[in-house]
Amino acid sequence: MANAQHAASLGLSRRLADLLVEESLISADQLKQALEAQKAGGEKLGSWLIDKEFITEEKLLQFLAEKTGITYVSLADFGEISEDAVAAVPEVVARKKMLMPFNKTKTRLMIAVADPLDVMVADDLRVATGCEIVRCLASESDIVAAHDKYYKQASSQEVLDDILKQSEINAEAAEGVEHVEEKSPDQDSGSEKEADEAPVIKMVNLIMAGAIKSHASDIHIEVYQKELRIRYRIDGVLHEQPAPPKKFHGAICARIKIMSNLNIAEKRVPQDGRTKLKVEGKDIDMRVSVLPCAPGEKIVMRILDSSGLKVDMMKLGFEPEALKIFKKAMDAPYGVSLVTGPTGSGKSTTLYSALSNLNTPDCNIMTAEDPVEYQLHGINQVQVHNQVGLTFAAALRSFLRQDPDIIMVGEIRDQETATIAINAALTGHLVFSTLHTNDTSQTITRLGMMGVEPFLVSAAMLMIEAQRLLRGICPKCKEPYEVEKDLLLKHGIPPELLQNAEKGKITLHKGKGCENCANTGFRGRQGLYEVMDVSDAIRQLILDRASAKQIKDMSIKQGMLTLRMCAVRKLLAGLTTLEEMNRVTASDVDVEG
Repeated sequence: MANAQHAASLGLSRRLADLLVEESLISADQLKQALEAQKAGGEKLGSWLIDKEFITEEKLLQFLAEKTGITYVSLADFGEISEDAVAAVPEVVARKKMLMPFNKTKTRLMIAVADPLDVMVADDLRVATGCEIVRCLASESDIVAAHDKYYKQASSQEVLDDILKQSEINAEAAEGVEHVEEKSPDQDSGSEKEADEAPVIKMVNLIMAGAIKSHASDIHIEVYQKELRIRYRIDGVLHEQPAPPKKFHGAICARIKIMSNLNIAEKRVPQDGRTKLKVEGKDIDMRVSVLPCAPGEKIVMRILDSSGLKVDMMKLGFEPEALKIFKKAMDAPYGVSLVTGPTGSGKSTTLYSALSNLNTPDCNIMTAEDPVEYQLHGINQVQVHNQVGLTFAAALRSFLRQDPDIIMVGEIRDQETATIAINAALTGHLVFSTLHTNDTSQTITRLGMMGVEPFLVSAAMLMIEAQRLLRGICPKCKEPYEVEKDLLLKHGIPPELLQNAEKGKITLHKGKGCENCANTGFRGRQGLYEVMDVSDAIRQLILDRASAKQIKDMSIKQGMLTLRMCAVRKLLAGLTTLEEMNRVTASDVDVEG
């Protein structure tokens, strides 16, 4: 049995637990007891079975190795572990993930893991080290003993230095982050003193500078019962980063609150703020959200980069046909145009780019936003504040008394806002807004569910656009490969687009993985835009309360490119991968058929 101090933290799927019974390694009654204990206290099945001596750790590990297809090893059999192998994984990561590197070549790193069901750890290490990761299974006591033998116990400053060394960014870059100081009257001197200690300032600067260098859009700082986790959202996907010990969580939160002019003494309710940094002479705005969770506060920081706003709309990724419809709606004297898509799909960038193109001295543009992410010169932007009654609907009513030419509503959330926006369009104003729907045709259904009358939608609507963001292949490690034409047909790609296939094969591209893309094969994102021109035929379908499918079929018949069609074009042009296309878009069944 494992040492009581280092009892195994083994999880078991229900299927594997049932196999233990089938192979007579435990009894059905023992499994029942384990399941009840798991339900009552949240314990891992494997750990509980070992703790109760229903099965030995060695037997359970051998069983798991056999069933999961990875090798069971004893680290003692490998003798001394090389310094290269130990240095490949930071101590903070090795202890947190309960793993031990024990063999390293130029291209391959072998690690011993305590939990064979944690498959994500290999992906994270592959990105961090650039090596192929080979997992082996070892006992937790073996791994902890190796930690104690090969990793020295570090002081707080040494832990910070280790994180700095393991980060892609060096200490000088962290020192180069300068906070634009704005003191808040709500700060409490004791917490402020702790947050202003040099190691904490250096940690927070490192976290922010690393995210900016990685071109991340968000920073997530999360605390759990035994650990602190830091993740960056890069090209729409979260990537875990080296994190300091949990004991630094309070000081890090206090430091970020001070920077964002938030109340550091308030830990019971959510808080929202902003902070400004100067990195290499460039001003960077950050929107900060603090949310109380069970173990402690979670902080998410959105990095706001205004350099991508005033861009040529063609560079956003619009197909020529879609851009023509979008620009036609922008040039209209009045009417409603809606931009739809999930959170983080680039709706704000699209709308700000459109407004920047319309922003001229002879045009009065007014926006109601929650929150105002970017401040644009020449545009009157209103921050919605529901607590004091400044809702989207209230702001819209006031706008109509401000002699506007163009109105942008951050989001249509209810019938009242939708009705006022449509009435504004019907009285001679050009209105832009957003809505959360999956595609263009479902937007009509959503407005109907809100209680907006079809005749109002039919009369006012000019254009509906749905969008997603698709990761692009890294240009520095892009390489071609061939796939069978039949495979692409199974993924719903129209046969007419595959007519040039030679010997039944099509050339696609993928990223091999390099330093430029952190070994992910992807760098940057581009938009997919499904733009519906609300023609007379579509207006009639809306009046007839037609289904979303009927409206979509008519739009495709009139030449609309769906999100999937746009993704297919980018796939065949070598801009993205088949896997990324399937991750972001759903197959058009009607196109397949």
